[in-house]
Amino acid sequence: MKRAALCLAMLLSLSYGGSGCRGRETAGNAEKAGEERPAGKAESSADIPTPVRIATIDAIDLADVVAGPGHTAALSQQKVRAPFAGTIVALTVSDGDFLRRGQVVGAIVSRESEAALSGAREMVHEAQTPAQKSDAERALVLAESGLVRKPLAASADGPVLSHAAASGDRVAEDQEILTIADASSIVFLADVSQSDLPRIRPGEPVRVELAGRAAAVAGRVHGILPGANPADFSGSVRVDLPAAAERLATGLFGTARITVGTRPGVFVAPASAVMRDDVRSTSQMAAVVQGRAHWIPVRTGARQGDLVEVSGPDVKRGLGVVVSGMVGLPEGKSVAASPSGTASEEK
Repeated sequence: MKRAALCLAMLLSLSYGGSGCRGRETAGNAEKAGEERPAGKAESSADIPTPVRIATIDAIDLADVVAGPGHTAALSQQKVRAPFAGTIVALTVSDGDFLRRGQVVGAIVSRESEAALSGAREMVHEAQTPAQKSDAERALVLAESGLVRKPLAASADGPVLSHAAASGDRVAEDQEILTIADASSIVFLADVSQSDLPRIRPGEPVRVELAGRAAAVAGRVHGILPGANPADFSGSVRVDLPAAAERLATGLFGTARITVGTRPGVFVAPASAVMRDDVRSTSQMAAVVQGRAHWIPVRTGARQGDLVEVSGPDVKRGLGVVVSGMVGLPEGKSVAASPSGTASEEK
C-alpha cells in the first residue's frame, strides 16, 4: 500500500510539472510574437494618403461688376381697338401669347349690319303668306351680303399683356380690346445701390440673368433713370436688350450684372475650393504643400463664373488647393492629388 501511494504521488508531480512548462512556453511564445508584431493598423491607416482633386490658384484680369435685381418692362404698349361699334365675333389669343404685327387675332361685326341681319331673320320667322316669305328671304340675302365684318390685327410685335374685351362682347367705336407690349421697347430695369450708381456709364456691357432662362441675356446700359427709392437707397438703371427682347415677356424677374471696369492680376480659385464658416464668418482653403494638406485663411471677393477672388497672406499664384475631397480633411494629412490645372482651366 505504501509503495502504491508513493508511485501515485510521483505521477501527479510529473503531470503538474509538464503543464507548467507548457504554460511558460506558451507565454514565452506570445511575448515573442508580440515583439515581432509591427505597428497597429490604426497607425498604418493614418499614413495612407487621402485622394483629392486639386487646382492651382491663378491670376487673371477680373471684371469689376455691379449687380442689382430687377425685372423686364415694356416702355411702349400698343392697343388693338374696335374700328367701329359692333360685336366681337372671334378672339383667338390669350394673355402672354406672342404676336407679330399684322397677325389676325379676331373679328368684329358692325352694329348696323348686325341689326339688319337680325331684323331680316326675324322677318323670315314671322312671315306667313308666300309674299311675306319671299320678301323676307330677299331681305335676309341682302342683309347677309351686306354684313360688315372686319378682322382685328396686332398693331405690333410682342406679347399680349391684357384683354379689355372677350368674344361676344359688344364694344363701342375705338374701344380698347387688347394691349400688346411692343417687343422693340422691352428693357430690363435694375435696382442698383446709390453708392454704385456713380460707377455706371451708358454703353457698359450687362449680363441679365432671368428666371426660367438657362443662359444670360446680353444687354447694354442705356442710362440711370431719374428718381430714387428711399426705402432701400437704390436707383433704377435701364438696360437695353436689343438682341433678346423679341421673345421676352414683361415682368420677368432677374439680376443685372454690369461690368464697370477691369481689375488686373487678381488671384482667383474655383469656388468649390473655399470652405465657408458661417458661424465665425471666416473662409479657408486646403492648400497642398509637399504632399500634405494645410488649411489657410482667405478672404473672398468678386466672382466670375465658377471662379472667386481670393486673398490672404498665404495666397499666391500656382499654389495648389483642394477642390474635391476636403471635407473632414485634417491639418497635415497626406494626400494623393489627381492631375490638376489652373483655376482658369478648371472654369
